[in-house]
Parts: sequence; C-alpha cells; structure tokens
Amino acid sequence: MAALAVGATRTYGPVQAARASADEKNADKLTPEQREELRKLQSRDLQVRAHEQAHSAVGGAFAGAPSYTLVRGPDGTLYAVGGEVDIDASPVPDDPAATIAKLRTVQAAALAPADPSPQDRRVAARAAQGIVGASLELAAQEREEKKENPAIRAYRSAAGDEGERPGGLIEAVA
Repeated sequence: MAALAVGATRTYGPVQAARASADEKNADKLTPEQREELRKLQSRDLQVRAHEQAHSAVGGAFAGAPSYTLVRGPDGTLYAVGGEVDIDASPVPDDPAATIAKLRTVQAAALAPADPSPQDRRVAARAAQGIVGASLELAAQEREEKKENPAIRAYRSAAGDEGERPGGLIEAVA
C-alpha cells in the first residue's frame, strides 16, 4: 500500500470506514501507550493482509481464501497479526506437464509477497522439487512414446533424420 502524503485523503471501503470512524471516536479515550499499541496493530494488520492477499491472488484456483489470526486492539477492533492461505500443491494425476504448470503457480504464489516467510520459502522449495520430479517423469514418458512408435522410428531411419521435420510425416503421425 502506498504511503499517504501529509494532507492526503484516503478512500475507505465499508469495513475501513467503520474502523476509521471507531478509531477516531476511541482515540481520544486511549492512553499514549494504548495509542502506540494501536498504531503497531494497525500497521501489522495492513502488512499481514497484503502478504496473504498476494499469496491468494497469485495462487489463483489453487489457493484458498486467506484466514487470519486476530487480536482485539485497545480500541475494541480486531486486527490481523498472522495469517495463512491454503494452497493445493498436489500433483495432477497422470499428467506431469500439468503438474509442472501447477507447481510453478504454487511456487510463484509462495514467493509473491514482498517479504516471504520461512514457511513461504519451504513451500516454494517443495514446489521446485515437485517440478524436478514431474520434469523427469515427463522426459521418461516422452522417451517411452518414441520407443513405442516403430513407424516413426522406421521413417527417421530411412530418411537418415533423427529429428522431427516441420510439416513432415512425423507431425502427421505424431
């Protein structure tokens, strides 16, 4: 969230407007220590919500909605001090290419916040391991497909070509 300049105005949604109104009413009743605690809670709340929203937005269909750990501030309002987003990092059955694409999204979602946590980095590392495994599986499948099609092998051998030719018989058969 961008910082506001002195004298700038901020547009509030319904939740923020209610919170701002309550803050203004209750701020006069708080001690200096409570005001400092409130300022820290408000700052932490913004950080936590932005962090978890980044995971959720980048994770797309594989990510759930953020959930938050809340504490009640001295003004009586609940503030987020922690959070999490569930993300589906399971492989796509029998489809290593789809698994690779999915795990790349998971990895990007884990590292989406400006300040990934150690847990975020662990999720990204597990996704990277899954990508390696799925890549090996995909390569093995591709080797098997080449072995299984004797017509392609015979054509390549007769043509003296070990690679595929654009627009040739290989593409029509494959």
